[in-house]
Order: sequence, then structure tokens, then C-alpha cells
Amino acid sequence: MRIRTDFPYETTREDLRIPLPDGTLLHARVWRPATEEPVPALLEYLPHRLSDWTAPRDWQRHPWYAGHGYVSVRVDVRGHGNSGGRPGDVYDALELADGVAVVNWLAGQSWCSGEVGMFGISWGGSNALRIAALAPEPLKAVVTVCPTDDRYDNDVHYLGGSVLAMDMHAWAATMLAFTARPPDPQYAGPGWRETWLTRLAAVDPLIHTWLAHQTRDAYWQHGSLREDHSTVRAAVLAVGGWHDPYRDTVLRLVEHLPHERVRGLIGPWSHQYPDHGLPGPAIGFLQETLRWWDHHLKGRDTGIMSEPLLRSWISDSHPPATVYDELPGRWVGDDAWPSPHVTPLTYALQGPPVRVRSPQRAGLDAGRFLPLGNDADLPPDQRTEDALSACFDFPVPEGAPVDILGRPRVRLALTPHARTGQVVARLCDVAPDGSSTLVTRGALNLATRHGPDRTEPCRTGESEEIAFDLNGIGHSFPAGHRIRLAFSSAYWPWIWPRPDADGFTLDPTACALTLPVRSAPGQEPAITFEQPEQSAPLGVSHPATLDEPRPERLIVRDVAKGLWRLEADPGYGGTRLHPDGLEYTEDAVESYTIQEDDPLSARTRSEWTIRLHRPELAWDVTIETRSEIACTADAFLTSDELVCKEGREVVFHRTWEKRIARTAG
Repeated sequence: MRIRTDFPYETTREDLRIPLPDGTLLHARVWRPATEEPVPALLEYLPHRLSDWTAPRDWQRHPWYAGHGYVSVRVDVRGHGNSGGRPGDVYDALELADGVAVVNWLAGQSWCSGEVGMFGISWGGSNALRIAALAPEPLKAVVTVCPTDDRYDNDVHYLGGSVLAMDMHAWAATMLAFTARPPDPQYAGPGWRETWLTRLAAVDPLIHTWLAHQTRDAYWQHGSLREDHSTVRAAVLAVGGWHDPYRDTVLRLVEHLPHERVRGLIGPWSHQYPDHGLPGPAIGFLQETLRWWDHHLKGRDTGIMSEPLLRSWISDSHPPATVYDELPGRWVGDDAWPSPHVTPLTYALQGPPVRVRSPQRAGLDAGRFLPLGNDADLPPDQRTEDALSACFDFPVPEGAPVDILGRPRVRLALTPHARTGQVVARLCDVAPDGSSTLVTRGALNLATRHGPDRTEPCRTGESEEIAFDLNGIGHSFPAGHRIRLAFSSAYWPWIWPRPDADGFTLDPTACALTLPVRSAPGQEPAITFEQPEQSAPLGVSHPATLDEPRPERLIVRDVAKGLWRLEADPGYGGTRLHPDGLEYTEDAVESYTIQEDDPLSARTRSEWTIRLHRPELAWDVTIETRSEIACTADAFLTSDELVCKEGREVVFHRTWEKRIARTAG
């Protein structure tokens, strides 16, 4: 990483309040170039606290943009950080309307040329897309990294119609702790405590709402750009990574948005900005986005729109590992999507009927649903998972490798043995030594086989044909390897098990795998990027500790009871000392427990502790949360507790117990 300290413009920074139409004030941090000439504004808008949690990341980007002639603005969403108002649901109508108001406010400032761009990653990137869909006139361009365009099936809630046990619960628990954080008196002033208590009175665990909508109903359709991509009028640079669960959004955007105002970029990365890029190679992402901004906000011909519609990374075959510094492979470019260079290649499955009834522990080697580049995030060798699955292998013949780019598809003829069930498909690259590297995967809740907006119980004992896509991927299978398609009827803790766990029978003679095989054109254009570059870091330090570090992912087996427990540390950062005197500490642990023969034994638990301390202000607050989910055959049982302290005094304590009927999920 190259740290940039010299820029075309000197910069200034200030915190200010942006007024909303109802009088609420949002906390904003503004970096400006030292010029009398009005320039475009770039907005990053999300709830994750600009004064502490995202501050290190903000300092890598916003000063860099300001140094290149843009006003770069970071704003906290209503009810979070030091902004006014009460917190709401994720991407709710008020959050998006506020975002439109912020865009219009920025465009009206004397230092702004009237042209506005939005950027961000994850929540911030999704907000940029959703606000672009509301088409505020000043918003001309968007850079969206790891976004979602489908809140139901391409987010942290459901997968193929099944409840995401791991990330729906983990993210709801995280947001309970995050939403309970108080304003910072250094920025919010003496009224911070009253604002905090007002917010806490409005807190309700998001898991209640998310589990109450188990099909893709109107709740999920709101804010899901997949309903109608044409509502976006701004130019969109859509960016993702093959190790990020949301990468299919990029493929849909380049397919459905007009080619004259969209470009896509997918690298080998996890849920990160591409200048961090794990797995690598990392790229000069800020320089690439500057080309985007200069073209669409300043009218300069930077050549960005002459790039291929989709630039993507095709990984060469690699041994399984839970983290990679860099993957082998190459960049390729396609001027259309679907690409004329990609053709379907179908493999017919063979063999007698096979019964698939996986033990409930199948899936423990799935890796983290939302990998962030930590040491234990990615799936390890899949041989254990393969042994718990029905596997079909296809040898890669001598000669050219099989390169795939896009979404593989499976067509199955199966006979359910219960009225409910799930089928999980994994595509693996099996090396001559037997090691099995997960390439991509997909899942389907059989009750939603006719569409995610409705449910229909299976007809036990009757064969039925179904089909579904796996997540998009770019991968090269070399000669001498085997392409493995593996099926299981369980995938814990990614997917919450259905009450009936009797599985299904596959008839391979009526099943097929279709791969999107890419053949290189005669002259493949060379695709290159500059080296990663950022502005100078904020200077946050991490104090040394004598505590033994907790394993990132630990699997515990009780052999006698047939009990399995996965313990995970999300690894968000421990203790950080900020240059402005703030001491910020986080500690979290998640656990996922199941008996291998009992789907109703599934349990999830998440515990959080967050402390914010300013010694010079004698300010010391602590947030503690506990969140759990259990189940019966017909209900999810959720339990949440929130304790907030100022010093040793408990200023807020509430518990929630809720029973939510199990329908589709």
C-alpha cells in the first residue's frame, strides 16, 4: 500500500450538521479542497459512526478525494452516531428520504458545483444504489462496493428461501449492540445522555421483523432494486468480489442497466474495498474511482467508459485454505453481459438413485458467510463436507482448462421424503491429491421451489423436477482435476434446518450441471490497474494485551451426545485508541450448536460488550447484549437482552422474548 501525502489540492476538514426537512440534524464530516471554485461533492451515508467505528477507513479515502478536487462528505444516518432522531429499520423509507435530502442539501452549498456522487461499501454501497433509484436530480454518479439489490435473497437474511441461521442472527445481534451505542459528548455536547435514553426507548431487535417475513413479500420488495433496475438514473460503477456473498448484484446491474452508464468490476476479494483486496491482488481502487468521478462529475474523458462493460478475475486452481494473501489468475473483459464469450456446457449426472439424508452437522466447514479477510474466514478443505454429501465428479480432460464465468445451474429430479426440506449444492475443484477447494454454492428451500414469494409443501414420495442457480464465480479448472458437484440436505449453521430432516432421493439420470464456460476471444484485451494507494492513516493504535487471543473459529464435538458447537469471534477490532482521546473496545462471540440427528436442537447465541471511554471527560459507558434463537417444529423462539451502563450505574435494561411462527423459513 502506497500512502499518498502530496495532492493537487491542500485540504481542510470540519464537522457540521445537515438539517433535514423535519428539523432533525445529521452529523457530517466534510473534507474540502482549498479552492474558491465550486467542485462536485461525494457522499458516503451509513449508520456506522463516523466519529469512531468507520473513522480509520474514512481517513483512507475522504482526504484522498478532497486532495483531488472533490468535497468529500461522510454522514451518519438518523438515530446513529451523533446524528439526531431515532433509529429505524435497515434501508427504511425515512433513511432513504433523508439521504435524498442530504444529496439536495450538498448540491445547494456554495462550495458545491451542483454535481453529487455517492459511494460506499456494504450498507453504504447499498444506500448509494437505493437513493439513486429515487433519482434526486443532483446525483449523477455512484460507486457501489459489495452492495445488495435484493434484500430477501442476496443479503444477510435468507438464502434460497431458507433462514440464514448464521448471519441473520449474527447481524441482528450486532445491530442491537451497535444501535445502543450513545452519542459522543465530545461531538454531541451535554445533551448526549438525553438523546441516548430517547434512542434506547425506541430500540427493538431487528430479528423480530426479519423472521416475521419468511417469504419475499412487500417488506423485502421495498428497497430491493432487483424489482426494477431501471429506476436508477445515475451512472453506476458496481464492484464486488468472488468471495463476497453479494457479488451477483454486480452481474445483474451490468445486465440490466444501460451500457452507456454502467460498468462492473469483480475481483477475487472478500467483503472489502479492492485496495485492501484479500484475497489479492489488490488494485489502485481510489485511482480507478477518480477516473469514474472525473468523467461523470467533471466531464473529463478519462477512458473509463472505454473499459469493458465487465472486468472480472478468473482464479486459477488453488489449494483450499481459510485465507490467501493473493490468488493466481488473470483479468478478463467482456463488452456485454451475458457475454457472447460464455456458453453453457452441460454435464449429465450418472448412476443409480441416491438417498441424500445429511447429518445436521453438514456445513460446519462452510466458512464465514460474510468473509472480511480474517485468518479463518474462507472454507477449508471440503473433503469432510464431501463425505457427508452425495458427490458426482466430472474429469477435466487433457488439453485446455475449463474456465467458467457466471452462475452455474443445477437441474434435479428428486423425490422428497418429507413435506419440507432443503437442497444445498456445492461446486468444488478436486486436485489429484484429493484436496477439495470450494468454488461456489447455492441452496433451495423446497417449499419455495415455485418462487420465493410463496410456499407449497412437497408431495412426499413423488418425483419432481427443480432447478436453481449457484452463486456467480470466475474459476479455471485445470486438466487432470475433477469438477465435483456435491449435494446435501443440511448446511448448518449457514441455513436453519427444517423440522423434517428426512432428506430426498436423487435420480441422477434426470439431473444435470450446467457451467457457464468462457472461451477467450482471439485477442484478449490487457487489463491492468495501478498499485493500491490511500491517504495518510488516522493514527488509531491497538494497545498490547496479555490475554490469550480467542480462536476466530473453533469447532467443539461432544462425541457421546453427538453434539457439535461452532464458536466464532467476528474479529471487528478489540480495543482502539483514537487520536482524539477516545478509547473504544469491542468484544463479541457467537456460538452455533446442533445435535447431528436432531434439527430441532439448533441453537444460536451472540454476546456483545462495547465500551466507550473518554478519560479527560470522565465519560465511561458500556453496552452489553445477549441474543439467542431456539426452535420448535412450528416456531422460532427469540430471546434478547440489552444492558447499558454509565460508569457502574445501569441506565437501561430490557429483555425481549418472542415466539415467531415458522412458515417458509
